[in-house]
Formats: sequence, structure tokens, C-alpha cells
Amino acid sequence: MERIQRIMTEMEQRYPDKFIPENRVFEKIRRGAHLFIGTGCGEPQQLVSALANYAATHPKAVFDAEVFHVWTLGVAPYADEKLQRNFRHNSFFIGETTRTAVNEGLADYTPIFLSQVPRLFRRDFIPIDVALVQASPPDRNGYMSLGVSVDITKAAVEKASLVICQVNSFMPRVHGDTFIHIDDVDYILYYNEPLLEYSPTISDELADEIGKHVAHLIEDGDTIQVGYGSIPNAILANLIDKKHLGVHTELVSDGIVDLIKKGVIDNSMKTLDRGKTVATFCMGLKDTYDFLDDNPSIEFRTIDYTNNPLIIAQQVKMAAINSALEIDLTGQASAESLGKVFYSGIGGQADFMRGAILAPGGKSILALPSTAEQGKISRIIPMIREGAGVTLNRGDVHYVVTEYGIAYLHGKNVRERAMELIAIAHPDFRSWLIEEAKKDNIIYRDQAFIPGKAGEYPADLETYRVTKEGIEVLLRPVKISDEPLLKDFYYSLSDKSMYRRFVSTRQDMPHDRLQDFVVIDFTKEMVILAMLPGEEKDILAGVGQYSINEGTHHAEVAFVVKDEHQNQGIGTELLAYLTQLARRQGLHGFTAEVLAENKPMMHVFEQAGFDIERSVSSGVYELTMSFRD
Repeated sequence: MERIQRIMTEMEQRYPDKFIPENRVFEKIRRGAHLFIGTGCGEPQQLVSALANYAATHPKAVFDAEVFHVWTLGVAPYADEKLQRNFRHNSFFIGETTRTAVNEGLADYTPIFLSQVPRLFRRDFIPIDVALVQASPPDRNGYMSLGVSVDITKAAVEKASLVICQVNSFMPRVHGDTFIHIDDVDYILYYNEPLLEYSPTISDELADEIGKHVAHLIEDGDTIQVGYGSIPNAILANLIDKKHLGVHTELVSDGIVDLIKKGVIDNSMKTLDRGKTVATFCMGLKDTYDFLDDNPSIEFRTIDYTNNPLIIAQQVKMAAINSALEIDLTGQASAESLGKVFYSGIGGQADFMRGAILAPGGKSILALPSTAEQGKISRIIPMIREGAGVTLNRGDVHYVVTEYGIAYLHGKNVRERAMELIAIAHPDFRSWLIEEAKKDNIIYRDQAFIPGKAGEYPADLETYRVTKEGIEVLLRPVKISDEPLLKDFYYSLSDKSMYRRFVSTRQDMPHDRLQDFVVIDFTKEMVILAMLPGEEKDILAGVGQYSINEGTHHAEVAFVVKDEHQNQGIGTELLAYLTQLARRQGLHGFTAEVLAENKPMMHVFEQAGFDIERSVSSGVYELTMSFRD
């Protein structure tokens, strides 16, 4: 601190005209001026408070000034109704302290991709007369860092006719495109105060479930972008077992810094800016700010670089992870408004989601809780509400994740999308969504559905097994949205496999028949899919099922494996898992009908460890297979 004080004293002696009292500084602001204020945790709190006090005590000195801001976490007196004659707030992103003012018409909201804001400044579409910013103390060469808020702040400083800077020893000196020279600043207020801190709600069980699902989609070596809040924090916490992740993001949070410290994020496989965590602003706690200070592995760049979709698209395996307020059954999502009520803003998520889609091996992920207002409202809705801003259109999202699972939308038609999203909606709202989708002709009018716990997807039954051939296979229950997958599977089977499975020459598999395999009462039957990992998507290799006969405490069992995956142990693993689940439900054994010619299936049953009773009629074995104790 003594060194900083010495430097500041030296600078004050060298630049006496820059160190003048606050009142004299604010006298330089003309009436009707366009003011810019630094972003988020980088907001110059003392400067903002002093400006508001000056306006209150000199009501004729500052009036009709327009204040531009991205987002404020702290004081926002310029949005107060008492100062309406002095200031008109215009926000590029709405925060809690300005939301009421915007919706009551006392302040303005400018919807725009944040990556485009610097261009507005540079081309004078939005003139900036005065920039009120905060920076670290100057070094011996006179350079100060904008620290935790570079974003659009750097462009505002470069274009403003008058730059007023609060120099604060608490501001970290961050590497990258963060530096401004004292020559480029008109007035300096040296005032030390702790930076604003952002501490999101602690992740709960629901957020953790979402985080676990998203973690399944993130691969070693991915470059990630993650937003802020309890769900992004839970997502980051669940990435602890990943390796060589990179970061190209808008926001650095505590969660990202934690992964850097643990070696999960090392940026060693990034396409651009290899070895560097690249961001444009930070919201976190003091420990995070201390980590950023003079850390050469962190670079903050201006928002027209970090959020530029053409830059993002150059990152191989770019994964953009964002959230939304609600999404409709066709895939339209709003992150900025609730109907006609302005809530936040476009922000940077559209830039990142679109950039990620264009990136080689990239993916866009939308993560959100299934409900809002303590479970009273579904965030998955039939159609986007009137007046809502469509932040992400139907082509912007690959994956949607709730606590109930993952829906994949990319390349799917509207009916398939609707069924995918209904499958991960809260169970209390699925029947309603089904009925609304039928009314709107989005899904089949005869779409079956089993309400309540019996029809709820049992995600806890998902498991990985390794076959005798060393093949890893995911065994999971069927979902109501799996109908297209089952259709393609059954039509890919040879006539021989179809005949052996259904003991019938019938070869068609229409919608009404497929529903019997995907609309399941899990208290009475079970359908398990055997999924193999593929380059772009998982491959359905086999299907096993049983249906309970309550009178005998047995269940009729059957399975079929795709022709090219037969004799690899997949059928054996399917039967073993079905047996495990049947035992859990208190069943005593299985029954089955098997063609006498179907020796492979008979072999699987005989090797499964059952006590088997058999009889044969018309070339068909009727088997009763009891479980051994």
C-alpha cells in the first residue's frame, strides 16, 4: 500500500490538473450529456454516489443526462424517481436495481447483442460524452488496468470526450486488453473501497441434478462458456473429473477459478489463445479478484472479441452453456422477459450459442429448472408468451437440460422436439403440455401418456455395463420421446430378426404400435434400451422388455439386438439387467416364447442362471424361468 501511495503522490505531482475536487470534476458535465458507467462489480461506487449527491445539491447543473450501463449490482441512484429530471437510465441489460424503473417507464432498455455495443460507441450511433470508470492504480509507466470490467468499458473510455476514473487499490491488475494510460484520463479520484462482490444462491439438490446432466455432455478438451448463478455454479462443480478444459467466456466466476486452481482448466487444447483463460468481465468474491491480480494465465479482452460469434466459431469443441426463463415446445427460448415484463436482456448468450453451433464439434446447451415460483409455473410452455423476447430461436439450441434429463433438439422436427421437451418437463405439467400440444397439432392427436409417478422416467435406472467383448453400453429406460429412435431401430432389423422377436411375419411398425414400447407404466412393465456411443449421437443397439403378470408374479420377457451388434454380449447384458430390475420389483421369474430355430436367444436364456421349464408346440418353446435364490 505504501508503494501505491508513493506512486499516486508522484502522479498527482506530475498531473495536478487531473486531481481536482469532485465538485469541480462534475462541473465539467454538460446538460443533456450521454454518460457511461462501468459494468457490474467494476462499477465505480464512490463516483456514482458522488455524482448523485452533486445532482441532488445542484439540481440545475446536471439534468436530462442519459446514463448508459450494462448491468449494475450496486448503487443506481440515477434510476431513482427523485432524480428523473437529472438522469434517464438506458440499460443494455436489466438488473434487479433497475428492473422496476424500466417496467414502470422510468428508465429505458436497449436490446442488443453485447458484442455489438462497442461498435455503437465507435460509430457514434450512441455518443459517449462522459465515462465514469474504475481502474487499478497506475504502474511506474502510467498504465492502469480496468480490472474486472473490460467488456464495453474499454470502448467507452476510448470514445468519451471526458473520462473520469476512480483509482482503487482493491481493483486487480488483470492482463490482456485491459490497460488505459493516465494520459487518456481527464480526471482521477483516488478512493479505495472493496469491489462489489457477487455471491449467487448456494446450489441446491435441483441445481446439482442439472449440473450432473450437463457434465455428461462436456468432454475432455472442450472449451467452455458458462453464465452466472446457482445452476452455472453447480455445472462447474460437476466438471471436477474432466481434463484439459479451456475457457473462452464472457464471465469469469468463482467456479471457473476453482477449476483452474484444481487443474481441470488448463487451456492446453484451445484453438485460439492457447494457455489462456479468456473473458471480458468478472463477478465473484474477493478471493477470485486476488487470483486475477497480475496472473498471466488470465486475459480479459473487449466484448467485441470474446463475444464475437466468428471468433467463438474458431474454437474447436466449443461448448456454450446458458440458461433461460422459459422455452416453448418448438424450441424458442426467452432469457430476457416474462411475457411483456422486461427482466434481464439479450446479453451475450445468443452470440455464444450461435458461435458454438458453428464451431467444429461445438455444442449449445440450455440449462434451466423445470419450474419457477416454487413449482407453481412450468418453464417449459406450449408456446412462447405474447410480448416475450425470443432470445434464442428454434435453431440456436442443441441440448436442453432440466433436473429431469436431457432433450436433444438439433435437426429434429417440431413434433419430436415437443416430445423431447415434455419428457424433461416437471411431471406435474406433462399432462397439460401433452394436451396443449395436441390442441396446437404439434404432436399426434392420439398421443398416449401415463400421468403421475407410474409414467415418470426413472433416471436412477440408467447404468453403464461392459460386455464380454469389452464394449461399454449404456442401459437406460425408454423415454416417451424415443419413438423415432425405436422406429428406425425396428426398421433396421433384418426380416429374420423381426420374425424371431415378434414370432410374426408382420413387418410394419406404425405410430400406434410404437406407442406400446415408449409409453410405459413402469410399475407394470419395463423397457430398457442398450445404447452405444457414436461420433455424433448414441446408437441404439438393442431393446429388452418385460411385462408383469401379477397373478403369477412372473413377467413375460423378450429382447432383440440389432443384426450388426449380435454376438457381442449385448443381449446377455440386457437380460442380466432386466433380471436385476425384476428381482427388485419382487418378481419370481420370467416367461418367454422362443422359436425353436432361435438358438442364440435360447443360449442367452440357458446361460443366465435360471431354473428353466420348457414345452414346445408348433416350433415354439414356451419357457418358464425361475430366479434362483
